Amino acid sequence: MTDQAAKLIEIDTRGQVCPSTLLVALDNMNRYQEDLYSGKMKLLIRTDNRDATTTIPDTAENMGYEIEVRQQDGFYEILISRPE
Repeated sequence: MTDQAAKLIEIDTRGQVCPSTLLVALDNMNRYQEDLYSGKMKLLIRTDNRDATTTIPDTAENMGYEIEVRQQDGFYEILISRPE
């Protein structure tokens, strides 16, 4: 674990549908893989597509990441972070 707080990258996919939301998430998980695994970074994906609340977490968990899904007012937040 790092002594500094992890940098948060926020990605807004509201208005997009699957598989577009999943592809955006995958692109960013791959782009920031080293920083995500080291704990230097977390990804926060906002979506209003309910399907994305299962496709993105399932894929991210299969890649070894920790996932947290929160329902907000009219959208969802999916937090992707390093495995514990």
